[in-house]
Amino acid sequence: MKKKLTLLVDEQVTEQAKRFAHQQGISVSELVEVYLAQVSGTSQRWSPPTNSVTASLLGVAKADPQDDGDYKVQKERAIREKYG
Repeated sequence: MKKKLTLLVDEQVTEQAKRFAHQQGISVSELVEVYLAQVSGTSQRWSPPTNSVTASLLGVAKADPQDDGDYKVQKERAIREKYG
């Protein structure tokens, strides 16, 4: 069930939020809802709206499974590849 929430937000922040939400293909209400769910710890894994720019970029950059997401390992490997 959805419930209406009224917020007072700086005009510049409001305009930036509208532009960002438009670029993502979602409403400002959805943007605020996702944010509040994330910071309150109640969100499931977030996924962008279908056909949004964000959705089209998901999976573009693949991590090397050997790196375990450790940037230091990635950096060392890149240095070794570059300088031998």
